[in-house]
Amino acid sequence: MTIIDQMLERYNLITLEDKKNALKEIMQEIVLAGLSKTDFFKNTAFYGGSALRIFHNLDRFSEDLDFTLIARDDNFTLEQYIPMISHTVESLGLSFGIESKDKKIDSNIKSAFLKGNTKEQFLIFYPDSDQNAFIQSNEIIKIKLEIDIDPPLYATTELEYRLLPYPYEVRIYDKPSLFAGKIHAVIARSWKNRVKGRDFYDYVYYLSTNTPVNLKHLEARLRQTKTIGDETILTK
Repeated sequence: MTIIDQMLERYNLITLEDKKNALKEIMQEIVLAGLSKTDFFKNTAFYGGSALRIFHNLDRFSEDLDFTLIARDDNFTLEQYIPMISHTVESLGLSFGIESKDKKIDSNIKSAFLKGNTKEQFLIFYPDSDQNAFIQSNEIIKIKLEIDIDPPLYATTELEYRLLPYPYEVRIYDKPSLFAGKIHAVIARSWKNRVKGRDFYDYVYYLSTNTPVNLKHLEARLRQTKTIGDETILTK
């Protein structure tokens, strides 16, 4: 049994969409494992929906990998970590390209994209499935990595561990800090025409698990986006 087979065992794979989502999530974990081989998590933390999904069993898939520095660093670049991510992906017999992306406007968010042909990867993950016939030959699977180089203050982190694709360690926001980030998204996200139902879904998840809120971190996030003024002190 391959490492990929072992990782697939925890999924209930019925539909084509189930299998695509499992493929994406396993690729996310392979990226995390690759980053853990470097000094990435010394000064960086994993947060957002994918962190909640992978380490706290949120019952929905999440598309992107969101990271934040522990302290601001204008000189941070993702490029230095691309070779190790590529090496880790290739060591498992997979074929994905990865490239960093420069924002056209000045931004505190650094981005990179992992891209591969969906049909090609599907055949590697599910060699005995005939559902690959329903995948367009030019369909691309894409996983986005984003890192905030100017993080709000007062988040607290913890170390989490996974055993597959091999044992690795990730620094992650603790649940109260994750919840603060989600409340900030619900309150302050620039909606326009991009209503994100997942924000409300995740918000209800935190309520259902009686997760406390890191109010100081929420306050710092709301101040950073000028949603509240400097004089405002949050209470429950």
